[in-house]
Order: sequence, then structure tokens, then C-alpha cells
Amino acid sequence: MEIETVKIQKVNEAYNRIVADAGIIQELSDYFTFEVPGAKFSPAYRNRLWDGKIRLLNSLTCLLYSGLSDHLESFCKSRNYAVEYEGIDADYELSLVEANEFIEKLNPKHQPREYQIAAFLHAVRKRRGLLLSPTASGKSLIIYLLTCWYAKKTLIIVPTTSLVHQMASDFEDYGFPKDSIHKIMSGLEKDSNRLIFCSTWQSIYKMPKAWFDQFEVVIGDEAHLFKSKSLISIMTNLANCKHRFGFTGTLDGSQTHKLVLEGLFGPVKRVITTADLIEQKHLADFKIKAIVLCYPDAIKQLNSKNDYQAEIDLIVRSEARNRFIKNLVLSLKGNTLLLFQYVDKHGKVLYDMIQKEAVDRQVYFISGSVDGEKREEIRRLLEEQKDAIVVASFGTTSTGINIRNLHNVVFASPSKSRVRNLQSIGRGLRKSATKTEATLYDIADDLTWKSKKNYTILHFIERIKVYNEEKFPYKIYNVSLN
Repeated sequence: MEIETVKIQKVNEAYNRIVADAGIIQELSDYFTFEVPGAKFSPAYRNRLWDGKIRLLNSLTCLLYSGLSDHLESFCKSRNYAVEYEGIDADYELSLVEANEFIEKLNPKHQPREYQIAAFLHAVRKRRGLLLSPTASGKSLIIYLLTCWYAKKTLIIVPTTSLVHQMASDFEDYGFPKDSIHKIMSGLEKDSNRLIFCSTWQSIYKMPKAWFDQFEVVIGDEAHLFKSKSLISIMTNLANCKHRFGFTGTLDGSQTHKLVLEGLFGPVKRVITTADLIEQKHLADFKIKAIVLCYPDAIKQLNSKNDYQAEIDLIVRSEARNRFIKNLVLSLKGNTLLLFQYVDKHGKVLYDMIQKEAVDRQVYFISGSVDGEKREEIRRLLEEQKDAIVVASFGTTSTGINIRNLHNVVFASPSKSRVRNLQSIGRGLRKSATKTEATLYDIADDLTWKSKKNYTILHFIERIKVYNEEKFPYKIYNVSLN
């Protein structure tokens, strides 16, 4: 019996073309088709304009993202199809000895750890990849090594203006000349003769393809946060960019999310786990105190008729709950980060309550209205203080912000988002000269009425599952809220 053959032809750095029998193309189309989580809530789905699925293989053009070749090979192997490559680059040959010699000559101010060198080596050999490296593992140093290795026009993409400032600051700390990175954000000039560009994805996704043609290396930091359509636009416009690296601390657990990122950057490579970093003493010892607030029966009964948004509104406007959070934060020793979701009806309320009673303590407020430079200033100030309080929104502070001198993190708003929770936990894991341990205070709300569990207690159960998966030690405390 003749073995069917699947040919993988390189079109450009973004796409490969699949050449195979029409029946195999249909099989592949089905194999690379996934339901999008939560699609049924979108207007397009409700209006029957979209079936709620994402198709990674275009069955008309037979184009597939270049980064999915490993998955394509697995498909072919499972069905005993032969695979032929046309125009596909072989791995770049670089030994560990050569990598170490390069790093030694570079002489960065911070000596890379073993796993960082291994990640750098893997990236250079493969020319592309999605490196899964948790918060506080030193992703920016790996990115720095890659930019120095290639010394070519490089585009570093980040999700927030704060991270533009922080990436430039980190590079300077590693030994890069001051002001040698071209920063793009908030309408700043898009062109420069500098070698390294660092931009928010929001600032460049509408740029023409000709602008992207200048880059030979692209690096996406916190890649899980990029809006899918915008990231696809950027990465497909970088059609001639051979070296593609995505960095993320967390994937959201859905196959669709993972495969889109892998398609655009390359296969996932786990660099190290948070548990390993803690065990190796690179991160602070960490524990979680989960505080479950138990409400009076009258409030539970009232909430039993609420939808999710009404329940959230009841929780964040609760005077008793806000008073408890205020007292908790003021009782904690060391620098404390209090994270909230809603700015006006929750964050500002908590900030005012805490600031009014904080004696001889600095209290800072961060939300989307605070510009990136001010946030960077607060971050730097916090490194020099011992008992400050930062009241900040999840959106501006949960991801990427590097605060080593942080002793406590408090979740004031409930969430079931795996990505956001793990990223937020990462804020407290870095060690400093004055800190070797950190505590997360996860505040949950038990509004269970009879057998009906409320929405946010179900979200809390999901967070506990994540804590178990990540091997984080935790203890649950029940507190009556009067």
C-alpha cells in the first residue's frame, strides 16, 4: 500500500503551504479547527455571523502558521503519512560552550542562571519559539541576550506603556547604553535609526507592512495578553522576519489560545516552573492565606437572585467588606500591593479609606489614568521603602511590573482568570535585600444560600485548583462579616 505524502513548503516566515491530497487537507482542516472558549457570548455568534470556531489552516489557500509544524508532524505520524519539507530552515548549530563564550564576552552586569542560558541556547538554535517562563524568572535577561546575539534591527512588543519603560530600564541595568532603545507608545514617533525598538502592540498593529519589513528579529513579551487579531496582524506583516520569540509566564489553559501563539511564534518550551524557582531559592518563600468572608443570611438570600454583575456590585460596595480590607492592609508589615478591578467604585474608595488612616506610611494609587513614567517612578520608590502601600488596578499592575521589594499582595476583587491570578501572584515572588518571603491574601466571598453557591465562591474554588496545580501552600480562614 502506497504511503500518502504531506509536503510542507515554506511561503515566508509567517506561513507554510501544505500540499497533499484533498481528503488529507480536509482532515487537517478539521484537526486545526477549535471552538473558542466563551464564543457563544459574542454578538457575532448570537447573530449567526460566526460559528464560534477558529480555523488555523486555510483550506482554500492551504496556508498554515509556520510555528505549527511540530503539530502537523504529530498529525502525520498518527496517520502514517510521510512528511516532506521544501525550503524549511534547519536548526542553527550553536553549542553550549559557544553560548557560554558569547555570554562571557558580553559580560552582562547580572550573570545569567543555568536555565536562562539553556533558554537562550534553545531560542537561537530553533530561531523561533514560545518560551514559557514564569514571573520573576528573568525573562528580560533572556531577551537582552537574544538582542545582543543577533545585533540586528529588533522589535520588542509589550502590552503596556509601563513595560516599555521597564524593558528599557532593565536593558540599561544589564549594560545597554542609556537611551539606546527607541520607545514607541501613546503616539510617539514610530521611526528611528536605533537598532532596538520597544513598543506596545496597540501603537503599531495598524502600521503598514513596509514599516515591519525593517525588522529581522521580533520578541513578544507577555505574549498571552496580546489581542489575538492585532497580534496576527503584526506577526503576519513581519513576513520576512526569521527570528521570532514569544515570552509568557502563563497560558490560559485553552488549546486555542496556545496554538494561536505557537503558530505565530513557534512551539512552547518550558524554561522553568515557579515551584522550581522557589526550591532553588531564586524566589521568595511563598504562602497563601485565603480569607473567606461569610455574609449574614439576609444578604445571602438577597444575593441569591442576583446575576454575576449584580453580585460583584454588591461585594465591591459593601462597607463592611471594604472596612475589613482596609484594616487588613493597615495591619500588614512590609510593602503591600492591594489589587482591585473597578477604579471608581472600589479602588478609589479603598485608597481614600487607607490613606486617611495610614500613619507615617506612604500610600500610592495606580490606575490606567496614571501614566507609564509615573508608574515607573512609584516602582522605583517602592524598592527603597519598607512599609509602603500601593493600591493598584489589576489591569495596570498584575502583569510584568517588576517590584522586588514587595512583601504582601492582597486580592481585593474576585477573579477566576488563571492568567491574571498567576501574574498577580508573581508581583510578590521576587527577592530583595530585605525580603525572603511573601504572602498572598486571597479574599473570597461566601454568599451561598441553601444549596446555591454564589458566582464568586465558585471562582474561588477555581483559584484553589490553580494553587494546587502550582504546588503553592495555602490555608483557608473563615471570617464572619457583620
